[in-house]
Amino acid sequence: MQSRTHTCGQLRAGDDGASVFLCGWVDSVRDHGGLIFLDLRDRYGITQCVFDPQDSQVAWSRAESCRPEYVVRVHGTVRARPADMVNDKIATGAIEVRCSGIEVLNRAKTPPFPLEDREAMAVSEDLRLEYRYLDLRRPSMQRNLLLRHKLIQTARNYFDANGFMEIETPILTKSTPEGARDYLVPSRVCPGTFFALPQAPQQYKQLLMMSGMDRYFQVARCFRDEDLRADRQPEFTQLDVEMSFVGQEDIITLIDGLIAKLMEATGKPVPALPLPRMTWREAMDRFGSDKPDLRFGMEITDLADVFAGTSFKVFARALESGGVLKAINVKGGSPHCSIKMVEQDWTGMAKEAGLGGLAYIRVQEDGTWKSPIVKFFSDAEKAAMTAKLGIAPGDLVLFGADKAEKVLPLLGRIRLLAAAQTGAIPEDVFKFTWVTDFPLFERNDEGRLVSVHHPFTSPNPDDIPLLDSDPEKVRAVAYDIVLNGTELGGGSIRIHDPEFQARMFKVLGLPEAEIKDRFQHLIRALEYGAPPHGGLAIGADRLVMLLAGCKSIRDVIAFPKTQKAMDLLMSAPATVDAKQLRDIHIRLAAETPPAAQAPAAE
Repeated sequence: MQSRTHTCGQLRAGDDGASVFLCGWVDSVRDHGGLIFLDLRDRYGITQCVFDPQDSQVAWSRAESCRPEYVVRVHGTVRARPADMVNDKIATGAIEVRCSGIEVLNRAKTPPFPLEDREAMAVSEDLRLEYRYLDLRRPSMQRNLLLRHKLIQTARNYFDANGFMEIETPILTKSTPEGARDYLVPSRVCPGTFFALPQAPQQYKQLLMMSGMDRYFQVARCFRDEDLRADRQPEFTQLDVEMSFVGQEDIITLIDGLIAKLMEATGKPVPALPLPRMTWREAMDRFGSDKPDLRFGMEITDLADVFAGTSFKVFARALESGGVLKAINVKGGSPHCSIKMVEQDWTGMAKEAGLGGLAYIRVQEDGTWKSPIVKFFSDAEKAAMTAKLGIAPGDLVLFGADKAEKVLPLLGRIRLLAAAQTGAIPEDVFKFTWVTDFPLFERNDEGRLVSVHHPFTSPNPDDIPLLDSDPEKVRAVAYDIVLNGTELGGGSIRIHDPEFQARMFKVLGLPEAEIKDRFQHLIRALEYGAPPHGGLAIGADRLVMLLAGCKSIRDVIAFPKTQKAMDLLMSAPATVDAKQLRDIHIRLAAETPPAAQAPAAE
């Protein structure tokens, strides 16, 4: 059997006269006055094939019987098209293949949905995922997976050039119940015990540093049993990195170089280096988020000085009680953001966040201020606020007055909604930033002190005296990299001293039994000479999603799960038979337990 000589995206005008074999899927079939035009498609492109009954009646008849998605092999001669018939929309548009033979390799049913990009996107995602092998034939999906391949391959080459070793860490590991829920795997040979699928290779990569590996990376598969959204999947891929004898600057510099290489390899604008940075405190104060979107302005402004001594009681009470008074100016937002949106939707968000409401001013086109609170402002307050916020006709000013931990996240969320509503977010723009100096600890819903990242994160040396007296003010040597308002990944410098690690567990209030059960292997390794080390992990799926301009990481993963964590293609998860359950010593709770046996007579 003759294999293909070229792909369907390869032939050009310079191939005129060449005898070729092409293989692929029938994209379309057209009958033009006795000539059959068949567009043949593979992942490389489309080639127009022409069948004339005068060349071969057999080939013409076979081509006429073909339908979309048939798999065929054609044989013919490349012909340059006349200048007035060149198709500039496809790479092979300067040629066609005059075919003398065609072999149907496989017939195909009519697909359950059209495979053209525009029409397929109007189909329900569940249907697309059920027939994912068809969905992946679409050019946009193939471009996304090619982009993903280039990104991963570039990362591998970059790390190799910088002296890193790619080392695989276990998929079956120990459950460490922190962060998201673990996926558990029951053991057949050790009844009543369970493996867990790794949420990240965190402890293994630290152990590799203690093993002297010095520079590790991995394209790591990770698993988290958490509620899903557009940028989350139960299984995902990380570009995972760890280094010995380094500080924060070394890691940030390394990743700056990686980002530049990835952007170059994927044909995106290469950012100037070093990438910009801001502290966590600055990000929260300016953008109300620890993953700020820098593609537009609309920053949060502090108005405490403007309204010091104000007679407006809502603002005055907030400031007197140690709270903040912040505002954002939605430039040109007054005609775009309706009264309902502000007074119902966004005010409802404010109340859910624990605020009394959301104060606002709508600036009319004639410059008039419309708001129920304007009458309480003095002329001096109006003038100072106008200057500080740059208020102009058509603007919409939104205020938050309460505790900073309530106001800033609220205005951060509304900032994003207002930018989308007013069209302020540009497309095809990529704004990276580092966010540093995160808090080391936070309080969970139960009021217990927990690690913001993980308990192996080093504190800022300047803040070590606060560990026992005021731990919530301690900053971490931790850093996140953010792109367009999405956290791509993060990392930290780790604790490498066993005594200090024990102190950290004590600050967190972990019982000795829990420390021994969960972390004894790591503590023991620290006692045998651990180098200073640190690292980072970048979410590969999220990065590809953003570079591809997609709204969901499901569009850049070959076989993703739905929002209910289901694989519709394979109908998973699924039930298993009773024997499989017995082998792993599991009985479903819905089953009736076997009757208790009477004790044997003595």
